[in-house]
Amino acid sequence: MTEDQQLQLQAFSDGELKGRGAREVAAWVARDPEAAALLKELRNTREALKGFAPQSRVPVSRELYWSGIERRIRTVERERAPSRSPEFLSMLRRLLMPASALAALLLIVTIAGLQSGLFQSAHKADTETAMADSGTFTYQDYASGTTLVWVGYPAER
Repeated sequence: MTEDQQLQLQAFSDGELKGRGAREVAAWVARDPEAAALLKELRNTREALKGFAPQSRVPVSRELYWSGIERRIRTVERERAPSRSPEFLSMLRRLLMPASALAALLLIVTIAGLQSGLFQSAHKADTETAMADSGTFTYQDYASGTTLVWVGYPAER
């Protein structure tokens, strides 16, 4: 039995079908034992539930009742709504908190990179020479940790 057929039986059981539709479902129930069993179960369920579902009546019209609920909801929403112009410090805090977290993370990565040698140049010379002035010459060997400085005498004139 399809879902549509089950829904037709439900509508027939609830008295929602009129005229030709009701006659067709009644004929179908008369010739199909599965449909008759389901209809009987639906009617038994309705009878069993009758005592548990009290009917409540609204003291005012339906439109007035729902418009009152809508007014109360709007009132509560207005009371809970945040102000439209946030304070300057609140906005500043919202901007600075992520920026300061990013700056702290960048500082940590930089320090860790410097300590681990991550940011050193890829090609580091083993020796370095420099001339500070015309009278001295400096030679530095990084591999052995040696620095030599030659001091030349000024040329006589």
